[in-house]
Amino acid sequence: MTTPPDLPARLRLACDSCGETYDAWRWRCTCGEPLDFAADPTPSAATPDDADLDYRDGLWAFDDFLPTEPRASLGEGMTPLVDAAEWEASFKLEYVFPSGSFKDRGATTMLSVASELGVERVVEDSSGNAGAAVATYAARAGIDAEIYVPASVKPSKVRAIERAGAKPVRIEGSRQAVTDACVEAVEADDAWYASHAWNPAFFAGTATVAYEIAAQRDWSVPDAVVTPLGHGTLFLGAYRGFRALYEAGWTDRMPELYGAQAAGYSPIADARHHTADETNDVADGIQILDPVREAEIHEALDATGGDAIALSADAVEDELDRLHRHGFYTEPTCAVAPAALRELRLSGVLDRDADVVVPLTGSGLKS
Repeated sequence: MTTPPDLPARLRLACDSCGETYDAWRWRCTCGEPLDFAADPTPSAATPDDADLDYRDGLWAFDDFLPTEPRASLGEGMTPLVDAAEWEASFKLEYVFPSGSFKDRGATTMLSVASELGVERVVEDSSGNAGAAVATYAARAGIDAEIYVPASVKPSKVRAIERAGAKPVRIEGSRQAVTDACVEAVEADDAWYASHAWNPAFFAGTATVAYEIAAQRDWSVPDAVVTPLGHGTLFLGAYRGFRALYEAGWTDRMPELYGAQAAGYSPIADARHHTADETNDVADGIQILDPVREAEIHEALDATGGDAIALSADAVEDELDRLHRHGFYTEPTCAVAPAALRELRLSGVLDRDADVVVPLTGSGLKS
């Protein structure tokens, strides 16, 4: 891997946990915690009406909030925001991205940073969607990629990785075993870790979901946003994005954020209240027992007045059928968020008239 000795100021790194800063790229702090960019990009315009926004540029229309230029882009972003009357909500159709999931948001920004730094090879660990996205955008950037995946990965997802020219590395065991094997490879040969859980450039990309939601609503913020929650890449992206808009003065408040987890793989929900003693293996995309940024997830929930809940396999399967019957052809993991919305309304946590946005995160063609 070729990395310049000194990073541009916009790419310099800092650890929120111990306060250490870095002028050269590394995938985590010496204290073991994840790193973020030391300085958040700020828009040049005081209001969105004054900003030079061309939505034909997709998510890159919000380049003032992003750490680099679009060096690995496929026209991604500005996914549809549509009415979903059955759920009394709006759905953000993230499954129409080039590789079929919201992970393209983070992949385009992360691989653009890798390209700027002169990286020649990246490695990633994934249950499928992030791997397909990283493989796709690595191909676009002309960067070699190895994707560590569970041995049980869905054939459609591993085909997407292979057809993009990346090398899938199948690992037996749990999802954590896949991550452990990937990290071992990273540390053995100093490969550039294109991790959707660790890499700050990925979260800079997922934050664009908030910019788009606000823009598509004429810069009004919904009462609540409900997302699937595993490592929290979309959840934290939404939090960071809405916070950036609020701090820039482009919006006047933050939405409540709710995370939907799969029962049995629900450390955030478990830590906040009692959850059902069962295991949901239907939502395979969020089977994360030890989220890298767990503390930050709890901070986001507390700051916005939201919560995390765990969903059973039956609830997710019922919701998936309902989505398909109404024309939303998503993969199973997507169904946890609208299923969570249903339970939040039934329990009275969210009022019937609450203005809610739910991202649908992955295509049913990948199931």
